[in-house]
Amino acid sequence: MQQTMSWFDRLRSALTLPPNDLLRDAVYRRLWSSILISSLGGQVTMLALPLTAALLLNATPTQMGLLTTMEILPFVLFSLPSGVWLDRVRKLPVYIWGETLLAIAVATVPLAAVMGWLNMTWLYVVGFVLGTVYTTAGSAAQIVLTQVVSRDRLVEAHAKNALASSGAEVAGPGLAGMLIKLMGAPMALAVDAVLVLFSAMILRGIKVQEDLRKSDDAQFWRDLKAGVQFVRERALLIALACTVGGWQLFNNAAQVVQILFATRSLGLSAQQVGLSYVALGAGTVLASVFGHRISAKLGPGPCLVAGVSVTGLGWLGLSLAPVGPIGIAAFAFMLFTFGVGAVLIFINFLSLRQAVTPAPMLGRMTSTMRWLILLPAGPGALAGGWLGEHLGLRSALMFAGVGTLILGLLAWRYPVLRSVRELPKPESDDFDEQQLGAEAMPGPGFETQTDALSQPRSDK
Repeated sequence: MQQTMSWFDRLRSALTLPPNDLLRDAVYRRLWSSILISSLGGQVTMLALPLTAALLLNATPTQMGLLTTMEILPFVLFSLPSGVWLDRVRKLPVYIWGETLLAIAVATVPLAAVMGWLNMTWLYVVGFVLGTVYTTAGSAAQIVLTQVVSRDRLVEAHAKNALASSGAEVAGPGLAGMLIKLMGAPMALAVDAVLVLFSAMILRGIKVQEDLRKSDDAQFWRDLKAGVQFVRERALLIALACTVGGWQLFNNAAQVVQILFATRSLGLSAQQVGLSYVALGAGTVLASVFGHRISAKLGPGPCLVAGVSVTGLGWLGLSLAPVGPIGIAAFAFMLFTFGVGAVLIFINFLSLRQAVTPAPMLGRMTSTMRWLILLPAGPGALAGGWLGEHLGLRSALMFAGVGTLILGLLAWRYPVLRSVRELPKPESDDFDEQQLGAEAMPGPGFETQTDALSQPRSDK
């Protein structure tokens, strides 16, 4: 009995949250729960949408690249203006309405399938709507986190958010595979719509304090340029944009062909693809649990660069794998390394850029950074589709793998990232924003100022 109690006490102790754990905070716990549920639905969409295109509509690699590009295009078009808008409105309502619109857009796919309307053009439109929501509500969600969590705990918060997402990635692919087998890929998307609506309802219970700073002389173009100027003046933000933007190019080149490679080259069924994605969840869980400690030990900058290199190894390995059991194992291993690497990249990327930004500039910084890192994503998706269709699916994966490893080496060469061993201190929220906006406009001394700012850019 004593031994039984000892094991019970040990288990209870392991499951008990530490006194200072973020999940003990009721507001953050509600936000975290919403992320978990929305991510679970997102796992269904991540598989069901491309499988609908690949299996039901027989999409070509080029069409798969166009589908991904349509999801990315809103970031290019709307990121910068949405940042100006977000700095003038409350972020939580934008986040909630974005989740609601996301559910409606996803729900149109099973409806179109039932009515016989579904085609690639329909999926392109849905992809564009999803990208628009991610552009606005996604940026708002990142800012809401800074309103719930103090700046010095951002890496921990992003790691826990990644744990919520990775928990969904463990359960989600199996659920998605089962739903796709029972209902078909288009109908499985209805489940995502329900889950995202539930996530929006949870968000409605969150209360945050946000003091909007009204300006009598607010000017759209001046404020937009001020956001771009803020990023341009900071060598760390430029380095982050170049590194993660380059990674997005290769990531999207691989993403548009890996489902096709699994189903057409390796011969996996939709359910087997779903089960393979459990490896992605395992990788993200592992990195989410230990990512905060790894970042603390290596430093946020080196940890981010390590994440870039890990993903490259997975894509390169898959491009060289033979057809058969080894190839299937290589596909699962690629998903595992992607899960580990992506978490290490983004918990540090998001934390670093938020740590150096004062609250009044968060919307414009977030949108500018998202715009910069996703500019290469569209060309990457198109390049992956073109390579897959004209040179073979393996060539697109090899392009992604080799390119990402070279990017990791280049990022490590420059000290602006390698030397960041802890989160930098945030700038004062009382900085002269109007002066920054004025400096963003050409005027006396502008050429001198530009020359001074070009040095950080040349370091990349």
